[in-house]
Amino acid sequence: MAAKKSPNPIDKHVGSRVRMRRMMLAMSQEKLGDALGLTFQQVQKYEKGTNRIGASRLQQISQILQVPVEFFFEGSPSVDGSGSAGVEASANYVSDFLASSEGLSLTKAFTRIKDPKLRRRIVDLVEEIATSTNR
Repeated sequence: MAAKKSPNPIDKHVGSRVRMRRMMLAMSQEKLGDALGLTFQQVQKYEKGTNRIGASRLQQISQILQVPVEFFFEGSPSVDGSGSAGVEASANYVSDFLASSEGLSLTKAFTRIKDPKLRRRIVDLVEEIATSTNR
């Protein structure tokens, strides 16, 4: 029995960026799939990095999601290992957060708050909660 092959880190990253942008637009996997002529299951596989997205398909996705193709590669893991591990981990952490429904909802709500002092107080509150729950 052959061992199950794990997804390529760049395919996972690109897929997570597709998912993040789709969620930012409040678009379902089914709606994206329909626009691409695919099933929602195929979109799921793209988003998980299980299936690699070809160049022409990525171009099509970028048009549907209204972002340049480069958007999907922002913060991607370094192929040759020359990237800084700390920056890479930080970018992945932010990317993972924004790809979650909670992270996206929190970010959308937070950016609608215009008062900078109130925004700072919210950050202070969240930091205090995080500190007190880790004791």
